Amino acid sequence: MPDEAGGPTVDLWSLAEDVVVEPGDREDELVLTGRWGAERVTAPQPVVEEALRRMELGPVLLANLEPRTDDTTGRDDWYCLSFHLERLSHLIVRTLGVDDLAGPLLSAMPVSPVARFALARLPGRRPVRLPSGASLTVGRDGVSVQSPGSSYRVLVHRPEAVWVLGRLAWPVTPDQVSAALSLPAGVTERIMDYLAAAGLTAEAGDEHVPSCVLPRSDPGPDPGPHTGVAPDSVCVLGCDPGCGVAAPS
Repeated sequence: MPDEAGGPTVDLWSLAEDVVVEPGDREDELVLTGRWGAERVTAPQPVVEEALRRMELGPVLLANLEPRTDDTTGRDDWYCLSFHLERLSHLIVRTLGVDDLAGPLLSAMPVSPVARFALARLPGRRPVRLPSGASLTVGRDGVSVQSPGSSYRVLVHRPEAVWVLGRLAWPVTPDQVSAALSLPAGVTERIMDYLAAAGLTAEAGDEHVPSCVLPRSDPGPDPGPHTGVAPDSVCVLGCDPGCGVAAPS
């Protein structure tokens, strides 16, 4: 099933910008063409075709297509949609939004033909951190984060997600991050779940969790245009919470 967290966050789905949906050679066939070739969907159910057409236009809330609980045929088609979304994961951008009309928080973009985005709640008391070698790039369209071993690149659209990333420069538990940041209930957790699904968290094991991750009354430095990191510069995470040490790009 397409995952929905509920609460203030919303899970949005879209096809990557370079993916085109076209009719196939057969009458009952759709062909999705992207950077890694073509994927065929044979005899798609109406909900599958409708979802893919909408996703081609931009991020959509798939819950709007979910059938009524008493619609048996519709429920079967919904499961088929889930199957196709899983199979086409490497063509799909996953975007985390907030129900506040201020725009999405972040987007996870596939960068590998074997990309699979499996959302799951991180255990609240298990220390995690950013993977070794993870890098942050400040560009014109936002803050981009990627790890050498990840199948996804995460584009951060809003400061709230940068605050969470800053905490992950050291070993920290999800519960500690939630307590440290003054964000609505569930938002911090969902940001971390998205980062984990994108391959941007690693288990910290028995590493020491420093006192700097303990709760504070404010969310930390503003990671907006006043961070001192020039656009298009690269910062290797693991330096300081504001990631203010820029390395030449």
